[in-house]
Amino acid sequence: MRRVNDLAEGRRVAVERRLQTNLMAWLTTVSPTGRPDSVPVWFLVQDDDTILIYSQPGKVKLRNIAANPNVALGLDGTDTGRDVIRVAGTARHLPGHSPADKVPAYVAKYQERIAAVFGSPERCAELCSEPIVLTPTKLHA
Repeated sequence: MRRVNDLAEGRRVAVERRLQTNLMAWLTTVSPTGRPDSVPVWFLVQDDDTILIYSQPGKVKLRNIAANPNVALGLDGTDTGRDVIRVAGTARHLPGHSPADKVPAYVAKYQERIAAVFGSPERCAELCSEPIVLTPTKLHA
């Protein structure tokens, strides 16, 4: 992710590694009434620096993004509360985007979890059929 380029070398490498390898993050959206809503999500940082997330249909995060595209994505911290990474940006629900099972990097990253939770990449794509693309505007690391 190009937004890490301003970080010191050691920190940059650590942040990039976590953005690529962490399996869970917290996506925070905002309701039309201003109420924040945070949910755990699987995510993939793509080559163009956007972040791809898939959702089940009808979820609150989709309604919130439709009303207010400003979101935040937070990676878990260490046990001591250090090393928290947050990405602020805008999100779009993109129904025409490739389904999860057709994104090789997503399937590779979540292969074990997809098998355990859904049984197959095809079933994952069927149940989590709503792609969300987050465009980062700020990295807090």
